[in-house]
Formats: sequence, C-alpha cells, structure tokens
Amino acid sequence: MSSKLKPRHLTYLIIIITITLTILYSNLLHFSPNSKPTNHSPSPPKPCNLFTGKWVFDPTHKKPIYDQTCPFHRNSWNCIRNQRKNMDLVSSWKWVPEKCELDEIDPFEFMSVMKGKNVGFVGDSLNENFVVSLLCVLRVADLGAKKWKRKGAWRGAYFPRFNVTVGYHRAVLLAKYEWQRKQSEVTEEEEVKGVHRVDVDIPAKEWADIAGFYDVLVFNTGHWWGYDKFPKEKPLAFYEGGKPIVPAPDMMDGLQIVLKNMAAYIEKEFPKTLKFWRLQSPRHFHGGDWNQNGSCLFNEPLKKSELDLWFDPSNNGVNKEARLINRLIINTLQGTDIELLDLTHLSEFRADAHPATWLGKKDAVSVWGQDCMHWCLPGVPDTWVNILWQLIRYKLGSR
Repeated sequence: MSSKLKPRHLTYLIIIITITLTILYSNLLHFSPNSKPTNHSPSPPKPCNLFTGKWVFDPTHKKPIYDQTCPFHRNSWNCIRNQRKNMDLVSSWKWVPEKCELDEIDPFEFMSVMKGKNVGFVGDSLNENFVVSLLCVLRVADLGAKKWKRKGAWRGAYFPRFNVTVGYHRAVLLAKYEWQRKQSEVTEEEEVKGVHRVDVDIPAKEWADIAGFYDVLVFNTGHWWGYDKFPKEKPLAFYEGGKPIVPAPDMMDGLQIVLKNMAAYIEKEFPKTLKFWRLQSPRHFHGGDWNQNGSCLFNEPLKKSELDLWFDPSNNGVNKEARLINRLIINTLQGTDIELLDLTHLSEFRADAHPATWLGKKDAVSVWGQDCMHWCLPGVPDTWVNILWQLIRYKLGSR
C-alpha cells in the first residue's frame, strides 16, 4: 500500500491542523495577562439622566410580562385581580427620558449578569412595593422561584436556576426603635404612656446582620417620619450612645441625625456592595389626607404644570413631605459612595396609578381610606425596576 497521502486526505489534514492552531492561539490570547476576559459582554454605555423626561401614552406599548397570578403579589397592590378600572390605560404610559434610552428589563439577561449574586431592599413598604415588582418580573426567567425569608428578611425569593436571591428587610426608620413605657405607675383607667425610643446610631435588627450577603442594596426611609405614625401623645425620643439627645430634636431633625448615622454605617459595613438610596415615592391624596377622605380616582397622569401645585412645600399641601424629605437625604448623602435613585419626579405625574379603592378587602377603604401612596402592580414600580436594572448593569460592568 502506498504511504503517500491522497490529495483529499491532505486537504483534511491541513484543515485539522488549521483548526488546532486556531484553538491554541485563542487560548493563549484568553490567558494572556494583557487581554480582556472574553466571557463577559462589553460594559454598556454610561446612562444619561434617566430621571427627567415625560410619560408618553402608547397603546402599543409592550404590556407587563407578569399578571395577577404572580405568587409574590401583595393582595392590596394586585390591581388586576382586584378589578381596578382602566388597568390597560395604567400600563399604556411609557416613561421616556430626555435624550436617553430606557431599556425594558430582560429577566433572562438580568439573571445571566447577576448569576450567583444577591439583591436586597431595606426600608418601608414602598421599598416592598418595589421589590414585589422585581420578584414578579424575574420569576418569568425562573418559574421554580421559591419564597425566601432568611437572614431577617420580611419577604423575598430564591431563584435556583441562577442561584440568585432577592430579599426585602422591613425597617421603616432604618434605625432601631421600640416602645418604651413610662416608669410611673398607671391605673387601669389611664392610657399607658411612653415614647418610641429611637437609637439613632444603631441599625434596626432586621438588617443589622446582612453585611457580606448582598451584592446590591437599595435603601429608603421617610414615609413613617410623620405625626400620623407617631402622634405627639406617643412621640419619638432620640438616643445616641445609649443616652437621650439633649436638647430633644424634633422629628425632622431626628430624621437628619438618623440619615447621617445610617449612611456612615452603610459605608463602613458594605464597602464592596453596590449601594443605592431611593428617594421618596410621592403620594397623591386629593381633597384631604388619607384619614380625611383624600382620593386618587384619576384616569390619566398629572400635567407638568400641575406638579408644583401638588408637591411644592411652599404650597403646604397634603403631599408636600416627599420633596421636604428628599432635601434632607440629598444633603446627607453628598460625598458618600451611595448612589441616589431619584424616582420622585417621574412618579409625581402618576396620580392615576394607585390602588385607590381597589384594595382586595371589603372594608379596607372604610377603615384605612383610599390607598394613594402605594402603587398598582403591574404599574409604576416596573419603570423603577427598568431604571434600577440599567444602572446596575452599567455599574457592575464598569467595575
């Protein structure tokens, strides 16, 4: 038999050698100390200002990717199941930033980028509103998601397909607070007297031990800092270093002290965590506050010319506190590595997107009044999720 290779066999041999050399060369490039990793997509372009823009009505706008069947819903925000009117209209408004593109979140892309990572929310029920939206969006990518309540979390979910955990830690003041009864003797006929003690330099136990677990954290506080939550008969009393602060701060001064201490604690305990602070979610009570027959039965967003009438503190309206508290937060966080998530302005327009009277319980309105504070889901918090995701994707990519 001849030892010479036939032309056809020679061609095959050349092809095999070429492929082998190409693979070897690629591997050398991959492990070269001067080469960039090839298993990550390029960092997305730096986002422009996603927080200024306008809501555009678009009936063809992509509809929400989750519905009333999401197992992570909270009953009073599940506006489709509660048969809130005009839900199609609520979902037909699209936030369009000025000179900027806001991408709709792709839950599969989110999970691919965040694989093996954890996202946490710390704060009051408006952060819970936020996290429920995110949980329902992400479940589309992993129907095997399971409820998760470890590490002091109030609620959350674990997504086994991607090894991702999303948790919410309820801490309405961020700082530790507890009811402290007055030491004097009281009779059964007398009202039990005391104060709500706030230790301004100690984080609430619900999130004090989560350092090292979350890769991304979103904080908020503000909605409980009012005399409707803590009336003067049962006030907040501020302590630092275990001793009362003298002279006693009023509520807004106390908030400022808490913000300063909590921001310092967050920077110290979460140095490698990507940290956001969500500014206030505005309320839309019209004609009175929540306990004064205030209402939000609107069919479309407010006009830009109406916003100051509703929210400017100089007008002393019932919805003024969002901008007031924002000023304190912005001033306090200057110079920190905590990113501001300014969702206030875009949310101010959406007087039409609250649960209002559709709360899922027969007597809820008569007991609590209309809900013009929280948001229908699907709804405005889905836009918050889109913005948060665009910022996370950029920040993690730039690292």
